[in-house]
Amino acid sequence: MSLSSTRTPAAPPATAADGPDAYRMTSSERRASASLAAIFALRMLGLFLVLPVFALEAARLPDGDDAARVGLAMGLYGLTQAFLQIPFGLASDRFGRKPTIVAGLLLFALGSGIAAWAPDLTWLSIGRAVQGAGAISAAVTAFLADVTRDSVRTKAMAMVGASIALMFALSLVLAPLLAASIGLGGIFALTCALALAGIVVVIWVAPPEPVLHRPSDMAQLRDGLAEVLRHAGLLRLNLGVFVLHAVQLAMWMAVPALLVQAGLATVDHWQVYLPAVVASLLVMGGVLFPLERRGMLRGVFLVAIGLIALVQAGLWWAAAAPIANGAGLWTLGGLMLLFFIGFNTLEATQPSLVSRLAPARARGAALGVYNTLQSVGFFVGGAVGGWLAQVHGATGLFIACGAAMLVWLVVAWPMQAPGRPTAGTPQR
Repeated sequence: MSLSSTRTPAAPPATAADGPDAYRMTSSERRASASLAAIFALRMLGLFLVLPVFALEAARLPDGDDAARVGLAMGLYGLTQAFLQIPFGLASDRFGRKPTIVAGLLLFALGSGIAAWAPDLTWLSIGRAVQGAGAISAAVTAFLADVTRDSVRTKAMAMVGASIALMFALSLVLAPLLAASIGLGGIFALTCALALAGIVVVIWVAPPEPVLHRPSDMAQLRDGLAEVLRHAGLLRLNLGVFVLHAVQLAMWMAVPALLVQAGLATVDHWQVYLPAVVASLLVMGGVLFPLERRGMLRGVFLVAIGLIALVQAGLWWAAAAPIANGAGLWTLGGLMLLFFIGFNTLEATQPSLVSRLAPARARGAALGVYNTLQSVGFFVGGAVGGWLAQVHGATGLFIACGAAMLVWLVVAWPMQAPGRPTAGTPQR
């Protein structure tokens, strides 16, 4: 089956006049959003299942007693992701979304297979690097933008974000059980199977690609990338995703210790994370979309940034002045709920805004740059967050995270959200 042959002429998904129907997904948009969210979910579940148990299980391999090498093996995924997000985004602009996504998932499956077989830490590191080479986030997000209207784009991105958040919470429950039964190699084998299942979804479940004007040569690709890199609105969003994911990863250098200090055993931390994630998605769905329909997206965006900054202040207080176990646990649970409300709101709105601000011919490039800064944020958050926690303690870490969020708030303040589109306007 030829992937390129699945493209069909683009047409507006709906023709209703501007009004309530403008913010209602059509059946084709629901199918597209659900299938592409499933691709993300299958890939991210495989990734997240490894995170809670990687350091402990990798220590059982030859050379696994070298903590620095174990950390390198863990971080290589993000490093290769950072280098290849833009090339994959450009490839999706030039050759199409589906072929690029399938190629990335094949690389991810290959890396997972290598890691499952790995007899030592060196081969495990190689597997992690090959996994990261399957940098499909930009291509999948660009595909979703191609097949949805601006007026429902945030809702579509929220479905993807919700699938990722739920996979993260689910992994916290499943990872220790799987590690005990099938080990780290078995988890990587499961990850390989999930990636292959994602390819099935791309080819046979995801909707056909619309026909777009695609760059015909490298000069046009370079011009599109240059335009993206000069766009002030996109630059603000790129800074934002870097800060958001750096802060998110840095926080987890200290939050688990606070939960233990409050009396919750490490194996039970999911009892805080899972309810907080699910409740935050319900709150986001009940608040974000109605306010977006009223043209208040900019306000929601800025409030979400400020909310995460306030959470850092709350975590600083919890770390500086520990309180009684019961009250401390409820306080930390409340802070996690507020964090995930802000985080999931930003995770839904930022890629939506990138796809709406970027020119259609360079949408993959724009999302490639965006996802590159996201990957770099992960890397910096882990490296700098670990250093801050070691040198300045949890209080110093949360002060730095709060300061980073305030800087982002200042930079984001002049932003202008795209205008409210009509339902019948094709966004191609």
